[in-house]
Amino acid sequence: MFQIEKSRPQPQHMSHHSELPPESPRKPRPEPHEKGARRTAARRDLSASIVVFLLAVPLSLGIALATGAPPQAGLVAAVVGGIVAGLLGGAPLQISGAATGLLVVTADLVQRYGWRATCAITVLAGLAQLALGAARVARAALAISPAIVHGMLAGIGVTIAIGQLHVVLGGSPDSSALENAAALPGQLEHPHVAALLIGAITVTVLVGWGRLPGRAGRWARIVPAPLAAVLAATAASAGLAVPRVDLPSWQMPELPALPDASIPAIAAAVLTVTLVASMESLLSAVAVDRLAAEQPGAPAGRAHLNRELAGQGVSNALSGLLGGFPISGGAMRGSANVKAGAVSRRATVLHGVWVLVCAGLLAGALEQIPLAALAALVMVVGIRMVSFAHIRHVQRHREFPVYAATLGAVVVLGVLQGVATGIAVAVFLALRRLTHTRITVTEEPDSHRVRVTGQLTFLAVPRLTRTLALVPPQANVVVELCGSFMDHAAYEALQTWSTAHQAHGGWVTLGGRSGRPIAEPASAHACRPWTPWRNHHCTRPVPARESVPESSGSQLMGGVSAFQRHTAPLVREELARLAREGQRPTQLFLTCADSRLVTSMITSSGPGDLFTVRNVGNLMPPPGSDSSCDSVGAAIEYAVDVLKVGSITVCGHSGCGAMAALLTSTAADAPGGSQSDDATLLTRWLRHGRPSLARMERIGRLGRGEVALSERPVADDQERLALVNVMQQLDHLMAHPCVARRVAEGSLALHGMYFHVAEAQAYVLDEASGRFCAVRAEAAPVTV
Repeated sequence: MFQIEKSRPQPQHMSHHSELPPESPRKPRPEPHEKGARRTAARRDLSASIVVFLLAVPLSLGIALATGAPPQAGLVAAVVGGIVAGLLGGAPLQISGAATGLLVVTADLVQRYGWRATCAITVLAGLAQLALGAARVARAALAISPAIVHGMLAGIGVTIAIGQLHVVLGGSPDSSALENAAALPGQLEHPHVAALLIGAITVTVLVGWGRLPGRAGRWARIVPAPLAAVLAATAASAGLAVPRVDLPSWQMPELPALPDASIPAIAAAVLTVTLVASMESLLSAVAVDRLAAEQPGAPAGRAHLNRELAGQGVSNALSGLLGGFPISGGAMRGSANVKAGAVSRRATVLHGVWVLVCAGLLAGALEQIPLAALAALVMVVGIRMVSFAHIRHVQRHREFPVYAATLGAVVVLGVLQGVATGIAVAVFLALRRLTHTRITVTEEPDSHRVRVTGQLTFLAVPRLTRTLALVPPQANVVVELCGSFMDHAAYEALQTWSTAHQAHGGWVTLGGRSGRPIAEPASAHACRPWTPWRNHHCTRPVPARESVPESSGSQLMGGVSAFQRHTAPLVREELARLAREGQRPTQLFLTCADSRLVTSMITSSGPGDLFTVRNVGNLMPPPGSDSSCDSVGAAIEYAVDVLKVGSITVCGHSGCGAMAALLTSTAADAPGGSQSDDATLLTRWLRHGRPSLARMERIGRLGRGEVALSERPVADDQERLALVNVMQQLDHLMAHPCVARRVAEGSLALHGMYFHVAEAQAYVLDEASGRFCAVRAEAAPVTV
């Protein structure tokens, strides 16, 4: 049976002459599998850091050169962003470096004030970010409409692409996107052939690198596309007289100096850098967080955005002091880090270390890179910032005017002005949607239908009353409200008209799209279709006198009445279809009869989805064990042979009373003991759980096949028995010929599941390891 190790009694007093010092607490020695997991994580982080380093070096050089900044400024930003932001930031897997979104802003600052002044503005922006992080406003920044953010990034991308196209053609960009666009036809008439060839090679490799088929494609995924493109362009440029990277000798950077400009101009520059860098970093952190949630072995938990904002602030302040480019988190670099297998911030920090080593030891190799290749790389990055997925997304939400206005204003006026324009358009559209209401009256064979489309506010009340006055007296009227909001003034106007119309012999129904009444008695059930299970108090009748006890039957009928009133109109059409077609479930769900286990809630299933078998202890007696078990066996046979389900899931749960009863059974009831003639029905049924108890006892004695949970130790023997019982019932299922035949054919799959009630957490059995792995929430699609 189970052995409990007893601790030795300690003496209450010990002489101060004792030669034996008191034992110091020792940390538990890590288990072998924990050491293996740590080594695996370290290897994955090392591999990912190398991949991101190979991506960051050409990208950092290209961004710096595209703005007129010193080339090493991009490398300084990559080093500081990797090491400092990696250590201090709140998004462990995000890679920070030279800010792509600030390329246009920084180019304008360099041309207007010079590089030292730009560094000073970067320092001030970093201090502003640090203050915003301390004020914990990072979450509030995400309240800005995604259409504005995506429009801002798209506008920056268009400006980058047009400017860098001049460099690819052998020319030099102007300071304005409009000037670059106007000069583009003349540049196309007289291109620099060598630079254009190098740019074409770079773009071709960038676009086609990830699409190589077969073995070449598998090898291609090891090397980042930007690195492969730059290497190919550098090899092709050998012997050609084209401009190349010129890295000056490393020396102590000059201290930043404030620009010779007015305070409002400096404040506007600092605000622009702060806004763009912060928004890009926070949105990238959210995007990387969502992507990491889909990867196995990634750290659990969400990014700490306020800490990330403060970490970005420290990085920008330090980068400006060292003569580096403004820093932000990048979705492209962060996504590459996650896809390369990174599991902790070690990968981020190591990538910064590799960039530092490269800048010190491989400067000669970097100077062989042609400028046209870096310009083509940055041009493709700018083009990809105009995402058609984002355009479709904002179009579905009717936010395209905001997106287009922001994009156009960023290109024509600048980043800060573009964001302000986008906010103004978004506010205008919100007010228009709030005030734009369409009211129509349609005469039908037996009634008049009044349809209200849009939000019904006090501004629409005059139009509403004029329209209702057109309805003939004593007519049957259906008022259909298709909006999502109605204020008190509109509600009072509708109720007043409805009361007057009914007083004159008419008939009125006020409803929404589903036909559900808008106005209800005060005593009506307040829950919505899926909330009645919560606490149940809303379906309990109020007794006439306090001395009259509450009836559970009345509560049940209250719930049924609530179903008829609220849920039945929503599901009637679907249930009618199922009644016509018959049941066609794809899964059999065998679980416990415990009232806390709501199968449809756990599996998010509806009518017709699950064929459910419930009994005490979710037991599946093997064939021939007891004639009283024919009901469960018949249900299995019907589901497998008649309904042709594709899977069977056995689901145990925490706090199972059947498992507790098995653990506390007497010696007479134990396996091999005498069976009492007056055993109850429950006792006889629980004998089918004895094989599970015996299996757990064998595990305890011999240490074979120990079951475990993926993220925490098994709480107690009751939970351990519930887990073992799931595995044992799966074995019993295989003893049924119909199940064994379908499994052998490959047309039926068996699954084990465990649900912890208090944690609302489901675990699924991995049969290869015997571990129950936690089921994680599905990540939302990345839209950043």
